[in-house]
Amino acid sequence: MAGHSKWASIKHSKGRADKQRSNIFSKLSKEISVAAKLGDKDPKMNPRLRSAIQSARSANMPKENIERAIDKSSSNNENIFESLRYEGFGPDKIAVIVEALTDNKNRTASNIRTIFQKSGGNLGTQGSASHNFKQLGIIKIDKKEASEEKMFELAIESGADECILHDDYYEVQCAANEIYNVKKNIEKTIFNFISTEIEWVPLNSIEVAKDKKESAIEFLENLENDEDVQNVYTNVNFGNN
Repeated sequence: MAGHSKWASIKHSKGRADKQRSNIFSKLSKEISVAAKLGDKDPKMNPRLRSAIQSARSANMPKENIERAIDKSSSNNENIFESLRYEGFGPDKIAVIVEALTDNKNRTASNIRTIFQKSGGNLGTQGSASHNFKQLGIIKIDKKEASEEKMFELAIESGADECILHDDYYEVQCAANEIYNVKKNIEKTIFNFISTEIEWVPLNSIEVAKDKKESAIEFLENLENDEDVQNVYTNVNFGNN
């Protein structure tokens, strides 16, 4: 569930696979439950739920976990999750947007504020960091699903604005309010998706000082590892080293 920037790939190379998998499953389960609660429990009739399930499958989440998450949405005792957004600046003044799903916003705000403060950063008001970003619909598809020529053709025909080829996946970009329409068109040909999300994409990326790289990565990891945090976006670019 990582954000748009490259820090996630650095983080995953560090190991701790089991812990990360558990953390990812927890976040995916929460998104599935919320999507099912807010809309139809039939994925065919609920684009958000369908996308959440596809992301879960892409992460190799067991089928029973997915079904359990959908069932939870029907429970009257299930806590009501609230979507919240936090903005601020971390080490070396990197801009950060944090998206959370929480049943206790006081706990979440306190935890996130503490993470910012311990890094030497500060949590700001809404709008303090988001002017450094634009919201886009981002659809990620494994490179194995289609040839480069076919994928670019599909992106154009589906109404997307851009298709970017990364090392092992395609990133289809579109207007945030068009994401499910574009996705529906692509689904006529492609059946497996890595993720379908509205992301905060930095207008300009910045590089952190070499001696502050590790502290910036640690700060971002601590944010994403919080149980209430769903996504973390930043304008930092760590480069290839």
